[in-house]
Amino acid sequence: MSWLPVPARRLAVTVVVLAALAAPSILTLWVTTPSASDIQQRVGAATRAHGVVLLGEGDVPPLLAQAVVATEDERFYAHHGIDTIGLGRAFLYDATHSCLCQGGSTITEQLVKDVYLGGSDAGYNKIADIVMAYKVELVIGKQQILADYLSEITTGLNRYGVSEAACDYFHKPLGNLTIGQYALLAGVTQAPSLYDPTIDPNLAAARRSSVLAAMLADKIITPDQAAAANAEPVLTPGPAPTSC
Repeated sequence: MSWLPVPARRLAVTVVVLAALAAPSILTLWVTTPSASDIQQRVGAATRAHGVVLLGEGDVPPLLAQAVVATEDERFYAHHGIDTIGLGRAFLYDATHSCLCQGGSTITEQLVKDVYLGGSDAGYNKIADIVMAYKVELVIGKQQILADYLSEITTGLNRYGVSEAACDYFHKPLGNLTIGQYALLAGVTQAPSLYDPTIDPNLAAARRSSVLAAMLADKIITPDQAAAANAEPVLTPGPAPTSC
Protein backbone atom coordinates (compact mmCIF):
# COMPACT_ATOMS: atom_id res chain seq x y z
CA MET A 1 0.00 0.00 0.00
CA SER A 2 3.07 2.28 -0.15
CA TRP A 3 1.81 3.70 -3.46
CA LEU A 4 -1.21 5.20 -1.67
CA PRO A 5 -1.11 8.73 -0.22
CA VAL A 6 -0.62 8.94 3.57
CA PRO A 7 -4.32 9.60 4.41
CA ALA A 8 -5.31 6.69 2.20
CA ARG A 9 -2.77 4.36 3.87
CA ARG A 10 -4.14 5.33 7.25
CA LEU A 11 -7.66 4.64 6.04
CA ALA A 12 -6.54 1.27 4.67
CA VAL A 13 -4.90 0.28 7.96
CA THR A 14 -8.03 1.35 9.82
CA VAL A 15 -10.22 -0.75 7.55
CA VAL A 16 -7.99 -3.82 8.01
CA VAL A 17 -8.08 -3.42 11.80
CA LEU A 18 -11.84 -2.94 11.79
CA ALA A 19 -12.24 -6.01 9.59
CA ALA A 20 -10.22 -8.10 12.04
CA LEU A 21 -12.30 -6.80 14.92
CA ALA A 22 -15.52 -7.43 12.99
CA ALA A 23 -14.78 -11.10 12.27
CA PRO A 24 -16.23 -12.36 15.58
CA SER A 25 -19.24 -10.11 15.02
CA ILE A 26 -19.82 -11.65 11.59
CA LEU A 27 -19.78 -15.11 13.17
CA THR A 28 -22.27 -13.90 15.76
CA LEU A 29 -24.45 -12.39 13.04
CA TRP A 30 -24.44 -15.65 11.11
CA VAL A 31 -25.90 -17.38 14.13
CA THR A 32 -28.30 -14.64 15.19
CA THR A 33 -29.67 -13.45 11.83
CA PRO A 34 -32.61 -15.24 10.15
CA SER A 35 -31.90 -18.25 7.96
CA ALA A 36 -33.47 -16.50 4.93
CA SER A 37 -35.84 -19.44 4.49
CA ASP A 38 -38.69 -16.92 4.74
CA ILE A 39 -37.41 -14.66 1.96
CA GLN A 40 -40.37 -15.36 -0.34
CA GLN A 41 -42.88 -14.76 2.43
CA ARG A 42 -41.24 -11.43 3.21
CA VAL A 43 -41.21 -10.31 -0.42
CA GLY A 44 -44.81 -11.41 -0.79
CA ALA A 45 -45.79 -9.40 2.26
CA ALA A 46 -43.99 -6.33 0.90
CA THR A 47 -45.72 -6.50 -2.47
CA ARG A 48 -49.13 -7.04 -0.85
CA ALA A 49 -48.55 -4.04 1.41
CA HIS A 50 -47.88 -1.87 -1.63
CA GLY A 51 -50.58 -3.49 -3.77
CA VAL A 52 -48.17 -4.43 -6.57
CA VAL A 53 -47.41 -7.54 -8.60
CA LEU A 54 -45.09 -10.23 -7.22
CA LEU A 55 -43.09 -11.43 -10.21
CA GLY A 56 -42.12 -15.04 -10.71
CA GLU A 57 -38.66 -15.93 -11.94
CA GLY A 58 -40.00 -16.31 -15.50
CA ASP A 59 -41.81 -12.96 -15.48
CA VAL A 60 -38.83 -10.62 -15.83
CA PRO A 61 -38.29 -9.64 -19.48
CA PRO A 62 -34.74 -10.57 -20.56
CA LEU A 63 -33.94 -7.05 -21.76
CA LEU A 64 -34.96 -5.57 -18.41
CA ALA A 65 -32.88 -8.16 -16.55
CA GLN A 66 -29.86 -7.37 -18.74
CA ALA A 67 -30.30 -3.62 -18.27
CA VAL A 68 -30.54 -3.91 -14.49
CA VAL A 69 -27.52 -6.20 -14.21
CA ALA A 70 -25.42 -4.05 -16.57
CA THR A 71 -26.28 -0.95 -14.55
CA GLU A 72 -26.39 -2.11 -10.94
CA ASP A 73 -24.45 -5.33 -10.51
CA GLU A 74 -22.40 -6.45 -13.50
CA ARG A 75 -21.11 -9.59 -11.75
CA PHE A 76 -24.55 -10.58 -10.43
CA TYR A 77 -24.50 -14.01 -12.05
CA ALA A 78 -20.94 -14.75 -10.90
CA HIS A 79 -20.93 -13.81 -7.21
CA HIS A 80 -22.68 -15.38 -4.21
CA GLY A 81 -24.42 -12.29 -2.89
CA ILE A 82 -21.25 -10.33 -2.16
CA ASP A 83 -19.23 -8.77 -4.98
CA THR A 84 -15.72 -8.79 -3.54
CA ILE A 85 -14.32 -7.20 -6.71
CA GLY A 86 -16.84 -4.38 -6.49
CA LEU A 87 -16.14 -3.92 -2.80
CA GLY A 88 -12.41 -3.81 -3.48
CA ARG A 89 -12.85 -1.27 -6.26
CA ALA A 90 -15.07 0.87 -4.02
CA PHE A 91 -12.47 0.65 -1.23
CA LEU A 92 -9.64 1.69 -3.55
CA TYR A 93 -11.67 4.64 -4.79
CA ASP A 94 -12.51 5.71 -1.25
CA ALA A 95 -8.92 5.19 -0.14
CA THR A 96 -7.41 7.27 -2.93
CA HIS A 97 -10.00 10.01 -2.46
CA SER A 98 -9.95 9.88 1.37
CA CYS A 99 -13.71 9.50 1.59
CA LEU A 100 -16.51 6.99 1.95
CA CYS A 101 -17.95 7.83 -1.46
CA GLN A 102 -18.79 4.51 -3.09
CA GLY A 103 -20.75 1.52 -2.01
CA GLY A 104 -20.54 -1.95 -3.47
CA SER A 105 -23.98 -3.33 -2.78
CA THR A 106 -25.18 -6.15 -4.98
CA ILE A 107 -28.76 -6.69 -6.12
CA THR A 108 -29.05 -9.40 -3.46
CA GLU A 109 -27.84 -7.00 -0.77
CA GLN A 110 -30.35 -4.39 -1.89
CA LEU A 111 -33.15 -6.96 -1.64
CA VAL A 112 -31.97 -7.92 1.85
CA LYS A 113 -31.81 -4.27 2.90
CA ASP A 114 -35.45 -3.77 1.89
CA VAL A 115 -37.04 -6.92 3.31
CA TYR A 116 -34.85 -7.67 6.35
CA LEU A 117 -33.23 -4.40 7.43
CA GLY A 118 -36.03 -1.87 7.16
CA GLY A 119 -34.50 -0.15 4.14
CA SER A 120 -31.21 0.83 5.81
CA ASP A 121 -27.74 -0.69 5.49
CA ALA A 122 -26.03 2.01 7.52
CA GLY A 123 -23.50 1.18 10.22
CA TYR A 124 -23.72 -2.31 11.67
CA ASN A 125 -26.55 -3.16 9.27
CA LYS A 126 -23.98 -3.23 6.47
CA ILE A 127 -22.33 -6.29 8.00
CA ALA A 128 -25.71 -7.91 8.56
CA ASP A 129 -26.57 -7.10 4.95
CA ILE A 130 -23.54 -9.03 3.69
CA VAL A 131 -24.29 -12.04 5.89
CA MET A 132 -27.96 -12.13 4.91
CA ALA A 133 -27.17 -11.72 1.20
CA TYR A 134 -25.07 -14.86 1.30
CA LYS A 135 -27.83 -16.69 3.14
CA VAL A 136 -30.44 -15.62 0.59
CA GLU A 137 -28.30 -16.98 -2.24
CA LEU A 138 -28.23 -20.33 -0.47
CA VAL A 139 -32.04 -20.41 -0.46
CA ILE A 140 -33.17 -19.09 -3.86
CA GLY A 141 -31.60 -18.76 -7.29
CA LYS A 142 -30.49 -15.72 -9.24
CA GLN A 143 -33.62 -15.46 -11.40
CA GLN A 144 -35.90 -15.39 -8.35
CA ILE A 145 -33.66 -12.91 -6.55
CA LEU A 146 -33.89 -10.55 -9.52
CA ALA A 147 -37.67 -11.07 -9.78
CA ASP A 148 -38.11 -10.40 -6.06
CA TYR A 149 -35.96 -7.28 -6.22
CA LEU A 150 -37.84 -5.87 -9.21
CA SER A 151 -41.18 -6.67 -7.58
CA GLU A 152 -40.64 -4.60 -4.46
CA ILE A 153 -38.04 -1.97 -5.33
CA THR A 154 -39.02 1.70 -5.24
CA THR A 155 -39.56 2.94 -8.80
CA GLY A 156 -40.58 6.54 -8.22
CA LEU A 157 -42.32 8.80 -5.76
CA ASN A 158 -44.68 6.53 -3.75
CA ARG A 159 -44.39 3.89 -6.47
CA TYR A 160 -43.11 0.33 -6.07
CA GLY A 161 -42.23 -2.48 -8.44
CA VAL A 162 -41.46 -2.38 -12.13
CA SER A 163 -44.91 -3.64 -13.14
CA GLU A 164 -46.64 -0.63 -11.59
CA ALA A 165 -44.04 1.70 -13.07
CA ALA A 166 -44.55 0.23 -16.55
CA CYS A 167 -48.28 0.95 -16.30
CA ASP A 168 -47.89 4.42 -14.80
CA TYR A 169 -45.09 5.63 -17.06
CA PHE A 170 -45.79 3.84 -20.35
CA HIS A 171 -49.40 2.55 -20.09
CA LYS A 172 -48.28 -0.95 -21.08
CA PRO A 173 -47.71 -4.23 -19.28
CA LEU A 174 -44.14 -5.03 -18.32
CA GLY A 175 -43.61 -7.55 -21.11
CA ASN A 176 -44.46 -5.10 -23.92
CA LEU A 177 -41.97 -2.30 -23.41
CA THR A 178 -39.30 -0.88 -25.71
CA ILE A 179 -35.54 -0.89 -25.14
CA GLY A 180 -35.65 2.72 -23.97
CA GLN A 181 -38.48 2.00 -21.55
CA TYR A 182 -36.64 -0.95 -20.03
CA ALA A 183 -33.54 1.23 -19.70
CA LEU A 184 -35.51 3.91 -17.90
CA LEU A 185 -36.94 1.36 -15.44
CA ALA A 186 -33.47 -0.02 -14.81
CA GLY A 187 -32.14 3.47 -14.13
CA VAL A 188 -34.88 4.93 -11.96
CA THR A 189 -34.30 2.48 -9.09
CA GLN A 190 -30.90 4.00 -8.28
CA ALA A 191 -32.45 7.23 -7.01
CA PRO A 192 -36.24 7.10 -7.43
CA SER A 193 -36.95 10.57 -6.10
CA LEU A 194 -34.46 12.05 -8.58
CA TYR A 195 -35.08 9.94 -11.68
CA ASP A 196 -38.88 9.68 -11.50
CA PRO A 197 -39.78 10.88 -15.03
CA THR A 198 -42.99 12.48 -13.78
CA ILE A 199 -40.90 14.78 -11.58
CA ASP A 200 -37.86 15.54 -13.76
CA PRO A 201 -38.11 14.09 -17.28
CA ASN A 202 -34.79 15.62 -18.32
CA LEU A 203 -32.91 13.96 -15.48
CA ALA A 204 -34.75 10.69 -16.18
CA ALA A 205 -33.71 10.92 -19.84
CA ALA A 206 -30.09 11.51 -18.84
CA ARG A 207 -30.20 8.49 -16.53
CA ARG A 208 -31.78 6.38 -19.28
CA SER A 209 -28.95 7.40 -21.57
CA SER A 210 -26.33 6.18 -19.08
CA VAL A 211 -28.12 2.82 -18.80
CA LEU A 212 -28.22 2.51 -22.58
CA ALA A 213 -24.50 3.28 -22.67
CA ALA A 214 -23.85 0.43 -20.22
CA MET A 215 -26.01 -1.91 -22.32
CA LEU A 216 -24.11 -0.86 -25.44
CA ALA A 217 -20.74 -1.42 -23.72
CA ASP A 218 -21.87 -4.94 -22.74
CA LYS A 219 -23.00 -5.59 -26.35
CA ILE A 220 -26.61 -6.13 -25.24
CA ILE A 221 -27.79 -3.63 -27.84
CA THR A 222 -26.35 -2.13 -31.03
CA PRO A 223 -25.40 1.52 -31.58
CA ASP A 224 -28.47 1.97 -33.79
CA GLN A 225 -30.73 0.53 -31.08
CA ALA A 226 -29.15 2.80 -28.47
CA ALA A 227 -29.67 5.86 -30.67
CA ALA A 228 -33.30 4.93 -31.33
CA ALA A 229 -33.95 4.29 -27.63
CA ASN A 230 -32.41 7.64 -26.67
CA ALA A 231 -34.81 9.33 -29.09
CA GLU A 232 -37.92 7.78 -27.49
CA PRO A 233 -40.21 10.02 -25.43
CA VAL A 234 -39.58 9.61 -21.71
CA LEU A 235 -43.27 9.19 -20.81
CA THR A 236 -46.49 8.15 -22.51
CA PRO A 237 -48.89 11.05 -21.95
CA GLY A 238 -52.33 10.67 -20.42
CA PRO A 239 -53.73 8.46 -17.65
CA ALA A 240 -52.86 4.78 -17.45
CA PRO A 241 -55.68 2.52 -18.69
CA THR A 242 -57.53 0.63 -15.98
CA SER A 243 -56.81 -2.66 -17.77
CA CYS A 244 -53.09 -2.10 -17.18
